[in-house]
Amino acid sequence: MKIRGAVLTTSDAQAPFTESRPLEVRELELDPPQEGEVLLRMTAAGVCHSDLSVVDGNRPRPVPMLLGHEGAGVVEEVGEGVTGLEPGDRVVTVFLPRCGECKNCRTDGKLPCSRGLESNNAGFLPGGGAKIRIHDPNDGDIYHHIGVSAFATHAVVSQASVVKVGSDLPPEAAAPLGCAVLTGGGAVINAGEPEDGDSIMVVGLGGVGIAALMTAIGLKKGKVIGVDANPDKLVRARELGADETYSPQELQDQGVKADLVVEAAGHPKAFETAFNATALGGRTVTVGLPHPQAESVIHPLLLTSEARTVVGSYLGSAVPSRDIPKYEDLWRKGELPVDELISDRIRLDDINEAMDTLAEGKAVRQIILFDED
Repeated sequence: MKIRGAVLTTSDAQAPFTESRPLEVRELELDPPQEGEVLLRMTAAGVCHSDLSVVDGNRPRPVPMLLGHEGAGVVEEVGEGVTGLEPGDRVVTVFLPRCGECKNCRTDGKLPCSRGLESNNAGFLPGGGAKIRIHDPNDGDIYHHIGVSAFATHAVVSQASVVKVGSDLPPEAAAPLGCAVLTGGGAVINAGEPEDGDSIMVVGLGGVGIAALMTAIGLKKGKVIGVDANPDKLVRARELGADETYSPQELQDQGVKADLVVEAAGHPKAFETAFNATALGGRTVTVGLPHPQAESVIHPLLLTSEARTVVGSYLGSAVPSRDIPKYEDLWRKGELPVDELISDRIRLDDINEAMDTLAEGKAVRQIILFDED
């Protein structure tokens, strides 16, 4: 079938992207779903730093690639062997499919699926072999972006890359559940494991950071603190219910610390800020993805002398099929206002402009709405 999708043509584009235009919205051919796969009509997709990191070369991927991984859609067709899904179901996409069989999958979310990582890095669909379902009549095969390729009107994905959600969940609220909320919320709940009375700090208030902040507020464990260099994001954090907000410099000057500190900026300086703001006996959870060569400076003596812990959390240490329904339920109860993550609603043709907005730190979550295209 014919679809429209945003194809990344180079792996090291230079900003401003409105001038270099590394993403081209093209007409493409999409194969029907094969065994274990489903065809989705995309309804919404979030523009995430993980997308930007592919565009600017921080996370090299094979090109040409149809980008996008945080999405919501409607099942239009199911392949042979698919269970639990049928046409008309609404789903959220997940960028790390889990095979459920490898050693990593037996860690209850602590480690990412080894087979899922392998197929993601290669730009293929999971399940073994070089599975590609997207084609350009003039450019040949188009690689998949971490099993999803959500910046398109339609997508074929593995059944392991979707989680069914209720029809009452709006597409723009559903899409962030599969990345921003799963990652940020999981960094707090799964990796941080806060106890009653624990103060929780989030460093870096982008989409993942705001999701972590909202999750922490909803838990009602203890004081919630937001940290960011952008004053507008601090204002937003207070509007959402943060008890205190600081710039990194203010945090350092005032010596503010917390029992659980989540670093969600993906920057080495942000990790240093988070580590230095962790209290005696506290936990630093890092969920951001910095450049592979980035380095941070910390004082390892504090790990021993203050009995502290540093935890790395990938995808919020989540099991999507288990965790997304929990976040969906919190949304229904009004305890997780996912809609508040959305800073802009855009069209697919605005994708290069959206990357500039994201790179400039002006956005929390820009959402592509396909029904408006």
